[in-house]
Amino acid sequence: MAAHSKPAQLGPWGKATAGAAGAAFANVLVYPLDLIKTKLQVQVKKSADVEKQEATASNEVHYKGTWDALTKIKNAEGIAGLYAGMNGALLGVTSSNFAYFYWYSIVRTLYLQYQKSDAHPSTAAELSLGAVAGALGQLFTIPVAVITTRQQTQNKEDRKGIIDTAREVVEGEDGITGLWRGLKASLVLVVNPAITYGAYERLKDILFPGKNTLKPWEAFLLGALSKSIATIVTQPLIVAKVGLQSKPPAARNGKPFKSFVEVMEFIVKNEGALSLFKGIGPQLLKGFLVQGILMMTKERVELMFILFMRFLSKLRSQQLGKAAALAAAAKVASPVIAK
Repeated sequence: MAAHSKPAQLGPWGKATAGAAGAAFANVLVYPLDLIKTKLQVQVKKSADVEKQEATASNEVHYKGTWDALTKIKNAEGIAGLYAGMNGALLGVTSSNFAYFYWYSIVRTLYLQYQKSDAHPSTAAELSLGAVAGALGQLFTIPVAVITTRQQTQNKEDRKGIIDTAREVVEGEDGITGLWRGLKASLVLVVNPAITYGAYERLKDILFPGKNTLKPWEAFLLGALSKSIATIVTQPLIVAKVGLQSKPPAARNGKPFKSFVEVMEFIVKNEGALSLFKGIGPQLLKGFLVQGILMMTKERVELMFILFMRFLSKLRSQQLGKAAALAAAAKVASPVIAK
């Protein structure tokens, strides 16, 4: 069927590479938003008087919002401060998206083969396939996310490189398993990409029915809308995951959280229920831009892969044709030489 011609031409490695390239490109463009939303999500909200007292005592900076964080980081560390920890973040984003799209392509292909039908999977099936792919990807890539979160939430004076930060995590209370801190929350959070790509497929059928290749603005719109839906639904879990993977707040006297439920209980008790959605502004904006750019770029990269593969196939056919012609000519000439 025409609707499945594109996946048939591009295998899991091609789709994974396209997804990883799109994610890396998108995250480079909006990385400061990622840094700011992480800092907003990990800080503990306090009254103005308490905030001033603790900030003076510990030199810890508190941010009132996205613009305040942007301004304070730039003034304290310069433009470079807005890109702190970017190397680890890009490694994490690229590897996690590669793993996600690789496993999603495989499990979706297996599902369609099992169904023995050309019909699109239902919304529930799309969500389930996305969850399975996300869970498989998280098992391999969460250590990079832990290291990146730790880097993003450290002060400039305490900030270390990827290797040194990993060593600091391993030398902590949890040992080597500290690199998988927040795994349970991450596995629960596979519903985020599951909702994102499930919504993407549904919205694609609704807004652009029958289209196999989307225009850049169409792919951007679908990606941005689907990610916004997923972010609003899962924001409390995102905040809890960041709390698990960063250093514990001063109020816990260095005692790390043990579960994302414990993080959420701490936030509700100390800051109120609405703080489960802290940082949602930059989180939504980042997700809107990143997912829009990712899907727009992914569609273009997939198309480039397909054209490149067709070129290689055509080139190979030409070479085989020339080889066959030479072999035929040699066979005709050989009786003459024998005489």
